[in-house]
Amino acid sequence: MIRCEWVNSALEEPYHDQEWGKPKYDDEILFEMLILEGMQAGLSWTTILNKRENYRQALDGFSVEKISRYDQTKIDALLQNAGLIRNKLKMKAIVKNATAFIKVQAEFGSFSSYLWQYVAGEPIDHHYQKMSDVPAVDSISEKMSKDMKKRGFSFVGPTICYAYMQAVGLVNDHVEYCEFR
Repeated sequence: MIRCEWVNSALEEPYHDQEWGKPKYDDEILFEMLILEGMQAGLSWTTILNKRENYRQALDGFSVEKISRYDQTKIDALLQNAGLIRNKLKMKAIVKNATAFIKVQAEFGSFSSYLWQYVAGEPIDHHYQKMSDVPAVDSISEKMSKDMKKRGFSFVGPTICYAYMQAVGLVNDHVEYCEFR
């Protein structure tokens, strides 16, 4: 099967084929992907996929409620976990983002409602011919980033927000020749 050029490993294939670019509306999945995209900053997606199950175990199944209550002792323990990215700023951002996520849920009824407003509730289906046409940032990710930072989120710059939009299907950036479009 022909896939987007960024797929470079057997681990990336099922993610690309079954998850990437597929619209997601479940807050639990949206939170998981927000955490993983933040952890990916400066690293390869393969690195994150390799550690995804470690994060699931260490972070109580990505429970936003539990994570929002993590204290410094828990953060210190996570920083000792060799199965995770042991970056202090990223680890603190997980807890900070859980707290901000819960506030957004309370304000909008769900994080999904908040997120999907950026694309008027409908995925944007791009028709890029090659991966080099796919942007790293767009005006929507810039707007999202600015608002999320204002709401207390960390590791949500415009590039991370655009990758997040791709991951959760706000945009479909599978190139035209990809058989998983």
